[in-house]
Amino acid sequence: MQILEPQDQQNLQKSYTLKDWQGGYESLHQEFDYWIDDIEGEIPPELQGTLFRNGPGLLDINGQKLHHPFDGDGMISRITFTNGRAHFRNRFVTTAGYLAEKKAGKILYRGVFGTQKPGGWLANMFDFKIKHIANTNVIYWGKKLLALWEASEPYLLNPHTLETLGNEYFNGVLSKGEAFSAHPRIDANGTLVNFAITPGLSTTINIFELNTDGEITNKQNHSVAGFCFIHDFVITENYCIFFQNPVSFHPIPFALGISSAAQCIKVQKNQPTKIIIIPRQNPTKKIKVLETQAGFIFHHVNAFEVGNEIIIDSICYESLPEVEPNSDYRETDFDANSPGKLWRFNLNLPTNTVENHLIDDRSCEFPTMHPHHVGKSYRYLYTAAAHKSTGNAPLQAIFKLDLELQQRQLWSAAPAGFIGEPIFIPRPNSQTEDDGWLIALVYDAEHHRSDVVILDAVNLEKGEIARLHLKHHIPYGLHGSFTPETFI
Repeated sequence: MQILEPQDQQNLQKSYTLKDWQGGYESLHQEFDYWIDDIEGEIPPELQGTLFRNGPGLLDINGQKLHHPFDGDGMISRITFTNGRAHFRNRFVTTAGYLAEKKAGKILYRGVFGTQKPGGWLANMFDFKIKHIANTNVIYWGKKLLALWEASEPYLLNPHTLETLGNEYFNGVLSKGEAFSAHPRIDANGTLVNFAITPGLSTTINIFELNTDGEITNKQNHSVAGFCFIHDFVITENYCIFFQNPVSFHPIPFALGISSAAQCIKVQKNQPTKIIIIPRQNPTKKIKVLETQAGFIFHHVNAFEVGNEIIIDSICYESLPEVEPNSDYRETDFDANSPGKLWRFNLNLPTNTVENHLIDDRSCEFPTMHPHHVGKSYRYLYTAAAHKSTGNAPLQAIFKLDLELQQRQLWSAAPAGFIGEPIFIPRPNSQTEDDGWLIALVYDAEHHRSDVVILDAVNLEKGEIARLHLKHHIPYGLHGSFTPETFI
């Protein structure tokens, strides 16, 4: 029998319990509007602006559980920082599907990630109507607050009340039902760049560029071979770059009501990832497609050009965990799933070659960085991360990496805290790239509530500057954004 040293025994101990983690996957049915008074520490007085978050607020419809959280209706949370105080408000995006199911008190729509209407395959067969759930991101751009879901058009919201005002079509440039992704990028010139995917045997990639008034100033379409499952992309001054994950789509089980659309996506193991490089400034210039072994990618950190090379930093998985029909996401076996890890890709455009290497071994997701360095060379990145440096686990920490000096910092909320996407906010008149704050929502399993945590981005290890205790929990969310504008 092998005798474990104390250090080995400690490594076997988990930083979490599954029961604690599961608490963040309960629906929040109430909508709140209050000043946050329960605060540890002090909110920096120069922190002025509004943090918007989006994510599935409902994980069930009148007690009928959804098969996957990504099928949940979007709920916007807003935290406004002003004069050393903070105000909270949340509200559901009242899509037509949300209102219909609320009135009926039951599931009426199939979900992309496995939720089926009651009644088995007969009730779901040949029903291709998918509910617009508006649950993935929220941005304030061109004086408009937009809830984004990558399979359809945005929803326009009132930033003061969070009331849903209807769909946004950007003065008719976007057509009804046309997709507008949930992962826009804003370049150094203040242009918002976004994309949309129209999948099929061949896939159309639409690229949009918007000015600061929220007007689409450029739109281009490109057809690429094969089925694309793309959630995120990166930009540089001259290019938009997409990683086409090696997957296939088999629609027959979906059409017959047996499986959801996502359950019909299968990873093609040992197949290369295609890297699609599309020129931004010259739409008539031919696109370039390179190949590499990358596994599966949801999110990228950043990209930038160095001479004839493009450097891209991304979070890569060995494979995509498939959504099984009879599975329960609340019973996730983290040890059985591959973790996301930071990788760097060097794309040599003259030679059409790709080199890649692992940057860090820690399990991580939801990267963030200084917004002024998007598409440009940068030094610091931050991610939500696992508490331990190896293995797979829920996100319980915030990780900082200095790419120049290879120095690492970690702030952890373990054992009872679970982290969402951090947002980097530059300090006004900052002189260095990491001079700012990191803000994240932390689910506190011990008290079944969420906290807003503010950290010094220069030194995570000195602990929280402030921790704002909400009166309730917020279900684990997806993406969000910060604006210096304030809304009460």
